Amino acid sequence: MTLPNRPVGELLRTWRQRRSLSQLDLACRADVSARHVSFLETGRSKPSREMLLHLAEELDIPLRERNALLTAAGFAPVYSEERLDAPALRAAREAVDLVLAGHEPYPALAVDRHWTLITANRAVGMLLAEVSPELLQPPVNVLRLSLHPAGLGRNIINLEQWRAHVLARLQRQIDVSADETLAALHEELRGGATHGGAAPSGGPAREQDFAGVVVPMRLKTRHGVLSFFSTTTVFGTPLDITLSELAIESFFPADRPTAELLRRVAENGVRTDA
Repeated sequence: MTLPNRPVGELLRTWRQRRSLSQLDLACRADVSARHVSFLETGRSKPSREMLLHLAEELDIPLRERNALLTAAGFAPVYSEERLDAPALRAAREAVDLVLAGHEPYPALAVDRHWTLITANRAVGMLLAEVSPELLQPPVNVLRLSLHPAGLGRNIINLEQWRAHVLARLQRQIDVSADETLAALHEELRGGATHGGAAPSGGPAREQDFAGVVVPMRLKTRHGVLSFFSTTTVFGTPLDITLSELAIESFFPADRPTAELLRRVAENGVRTDA
């Protein structure tokens, strides 16, 4: 959401309002007076570096935007932003690779804050076997790929149910981050080229599945129908922007036939991308 050329007080007020907090609410959370919060937002008081970081923590502001707050107040940014292949993040990248490999024979992938694919394990190939090659040209947006009629969309049996789940999840991410790129992606996925792919044959999408606890993705593949639910893993207490925005999406079998099929494919050495 980085908003350049705005006073730090306005940025604080914007984030407070985005979190649906009153000045008193924030003051209680931060253990300061409501008057002090008011003075900071109106510019009558200048925040210290420590106070800005304290308020940013209470407001759960993303690290990228915390740097923007500090810059607006005349302070140097404190959070680094290294490339994932930089020496400083070598251990983190190795951890990602270990998690992805350890999740096999089930699919797992790593994405950045805009859902751009960073890396994936071998099992993901089974999901992408019938995707149009054009959609696999980097940079690959995972959400666009999942809903596009030339991507996974044409083979997702419960496409409309899955689309609603993806859009709701993306909206929650936008609510937290105020990221304009994600907002544009949300608008794109709501309509346009990615909307309009009818659910493939194989039965209508079910309104409820997996005991109503999670929304599965039911995908037709040449190996049979696979049913997955996903979990997201992030780095705990990161101090680097790249790490704070990195997520691992892991897919688990939502039924026994899917688990057995994936294990059988892996044990027999069948190519998952063919």
